[in-house]
Amino acid sequence: MDPAADVPDVFDPRLYAEGIPYERYRLLREHHPVAWQEEPEVLGWPAGPGFWAVTRHADVVRVLRDHATYSSWLGATQIRDPDPADLPFLRRTMLNQDPAGNAGDHGRLRRLVSRAFTPARVDAFADRVRERARTLLAGARDRAEDGAVDVVASVTDEYALLNLTDLLGVPAADRALLLEWTVRIIGYQDPEDAPAPVLGPDGKPLNPRAPALLGEMFGYARELAAHKRTHPGDDVMTALAGAGLEPAELEMFFFLLTVAGNDTVRSAAPGALLALARHPAAYRELAGRRAPVERAVEELLRVHPPVLSFRRTAAADTELAGQPIRAGDKVVVFHASANHDERVFPDPGRLDLGRTPNPHVSFGDGPHVCLGAHFARLQLRVLYEEWLAAMPAPELAGPPRRLVSNFINGITRLPLRVSGPAG
Repeated sequence: MDPAADVPDVFDPRLYAEGIPYERYRLLREHHPVAWQEEPEVLGWPAGPGFWAVTRHADVVRVLRDHATYSSWLGATQIRDPDPADLPFLRRTMLNQDPAGNAGDHGRLRRLVSRAFTPARVDAFADRVRERARTLLAGARDRAEDGAVDVVASVTDEYALLNLTDLLGVPAADRALLLEWTVRIIGYQDPEDAPAPVLGPDGKPLNPRAPALLGEMFGYARELAAHKRTHPGDDVMTALAGAGLEPAELEMFFFLLTVAGNDTVRSAAPGALLALARHPAAYRELAGRRAPVERAVEELLRVHPPVLSFRRTAAADTELAGQPIRAGDKVVVFHASANHDERVFPDPGRLDLGRTPNPHVSFGDGPHVCLGAHFARLQLRVLYEEWLAAMPAPELAGPPRRLVSNFINGITRLPLRVSGPAG
């Protein structure tokens, strides 16, 4: 499985701090659609055995849909191998389970959270989401220095966090905890974004998803659930607290909703504003109502998917795009590459806010498609509508900063000019 000399690296998380490596993806799609990637030690994180990078849209969809061949259960869903001792713990969340297999829990847990995350409950928050967008955007303009502001710190981080905590039913006094936990877990590859890692006995950093490092979050989840049983509300944690979940299942649901639910919009929103700042003609189409906002949401998700990659593990010897894969091999799909596959998206480098059809995989595909996609789309649509109504065309006021990560497509700073007339 020695890699060919011309196979570009798409593993190193430092690459993504410079921008999504579209040209590397294109070379892989064209010449090595299922390509072996080495997994060296990076930034103090230990080396791994390597994996297959899947970059074409059709192959990505096949892997995401074929859970019998490409398992979430066997090795969980992050590129980096978990400590074998942590696997039973990681398998408590439906993200790391396979439908109709393993303990049969995936379908049961997905049905439970689907009932808690109903479109009706989500839509009931629409007015609150809109008012929050207006308030945060007005505040950003008021606090701007020399007409510019970092919209990540001033708008999008708060917007994503407060909308999620409203939906979950987290008291206002506790909301900063959720952002702290998200940054620790999502930004762990970034020396600037994350707190100093906790080291294990061998001197190597511990995985921030390890049970030893999640005790504070899990304790909070148990306390919040107990509170909701005696003080119920129309929120997701009330629904989950009364759903008969095992304590460990409740903890993992809270972990999944807190991290995934927050970081989806936290990543997508500034990524979209950056794309619009770099494509002023597309923004003018949107401002002139020549591109429907609903389609614009999908196109902006296509060009800036919140998640860059997801891992599966081959359950049996198989073949993908002509490449033999052995049982136990790691198989990693790259969403941003699939979303730029010329076989599916004509002129994929063009920001076409009216693009249709638009079968992007930014929320995944198959049995693990994102359950919070409806809520994410609502938040993104409302934010863009309120930006159009109150803010000038987005214009960079300094260089953005991207997260050092091969997992989350994060923007950690985005200085934009916010003075001037709307439109």
